[in-house]
Amino acid sequence: MTDIRTIRLAGGAQGFNWLPVFVAEELGIFAEHGLRIEYQRLGSVDKATRAVSDGAADVAITPPEGAIADAVAGGDLRIIGANAQRLPMALVAAPGITSLADLRGRRIGTSSLTEGTAIYVRRVLSTVGLEYPADYDFVLAGVHTTRWAALEAGEIDAAPQPTPWSLLAEREGFELVAEIPEFIPEIIFAAVIGRAQWLDANPDTAQRLVHALSEAHAYVNDPAGDDVTGPIYQRLTINEAPELAAAGLAETRALSMWPEGLRVADAAFATTVDCMVETELLSEDQRVAASLALDPRFTQS
Repeated sequence: MTDIRTIRLAGGAQGFNWLPVFVAEELGIFAEHGLRIEYQRLGSVDKATRAVSDGAADVAITPPEGAIADAVAGGDLRIIGANAQRLPMALVAAPGITSLADLRGRRIGTSSLTEGTAIYVRRVLSTVGLEYPADYDFVLAGVHTTRWAALEAGEIDAAPQPTPWSLLAEREGFELVAEIPEFIPEIIFAAVIGRAQWLDANPDTAQRLVHALSEAHAYVNDPAGDDVTGPIYQRLTINEAPELAAAGLAETRALSMWPEGLRVADAAFATTVDCMVETELLSEDQRVAASLALDPRFTQS
């Protein structure tokens, strides 16, 4: 295809949930769709959302809460697809902290106070009567790799860690006090977001991206492709522990994290909104308005 479109694609860590992106790159799927991807690795999910809002990036793969809050407030951030709709993640705690109740008064590392990990933690801890900020503190410890370093250094007492880092933590003597999917079975973990202005001006480019990622989702969901998928996943996770990486990929695939066609499931979106209301990122009367963030035109074709 000679008509090449460039997309500036932002993200925080660009880690394991970006597996379809890097599979699409390695297999030439983006090129087949006439796309060139310029990657922006920004170090935090908030920065990725803000890069799209400010026009520094065209699209981001990042938690959806920032886009939803923006749309409700009259902004033009939109969700055009779901990159991940399950949470292969555990709440990891320092040795000796063996239950959720033991996290009272503790420091919990997250990547944001308003997106993703903080919201999951608040829902899980509310099941044992612990509420933020009265009963525990959040520490902005960055993405999962820097949270792991902070756990090892004793700078925080607990953190939500995706597989296979949760498996690594368990191997190193840390406690897994909760498996988050048991509390949140389905939620939009990472969305594909863009600005309405850019999407309206570049609908063909956005459509190409969704089609390319849809092909990549199908590829990573099929174990027959693991000769390609496995090594990429290992590089994105724990390269020095192939057995943990293999277990992490199997667990993540079993959860059906990467949705077919990037379509946003009604149940996953509803849970995301529920969590935002519970954590006071949205008010109860803003539930209906939250759907303003959804732009399903690219996943319907």
